[in-house]
Amino acid sequence: MKTHYTGDGGRLLESGFTLLEVLIALLVLSIGLLGIGKMMMLSARANDSAYMRSQATALAYTILDDMRANRTTALAQGYDTAVVAPAQQACALAAPGCTGDLQASNDTFLWNQSLAAKLPGGTGTVVTAQVADTFTNAINVTATVTVTWIDKVADQSFGAGNPTVSIVLETVL
Repeated sequence: MKTHYTGDGGRLLESGFTLLEVLIALLVLSIGLLGIGKMMMLSARANDSAYMRSQATALAYTILDDMRANRTTALAQGYDTAVVAPAQQACALAAPGCTGDLQASNDTFLWNQSLAAKLPGGTGTVVTAQVADTFTNAINVTATVTVTWIDKVADQSFGAGNPTVSIVLETVL
């Protein structure tokens, strides 16, 4: 701080900042920076949770695509996870000796492996049901795919109390 005298009666004029003003400015700045850091941390955690939700959705669409490719077996509940006992079976529908049931078993096995590899505690179920269309009186087969995983990051960030998260996709085959 500079102090100097003026020619009008000897008044003192002060210019510059006092140490107290500088400390208050630093305090306000540090509180703001802490708030920004906390927001960035919450944003990164939310990104992780959103990434897992995207992975789960993509995996649910994968089994639905497999079911559409092997539609005859899917319509006969060949992909229902309660019915199919997944076994490792290398099979492609175009290969000799590969039936729709073997393909469904292979697709379900590979899907369960993908769920376990890409999502923490990832599991999935497929249920098909015959549903009457109220407008056309036709019988449609509806597939419901549920993907469940453990999202501890979202539970810690948002405090829901239950780290298990699920998505459900439902479509008419």
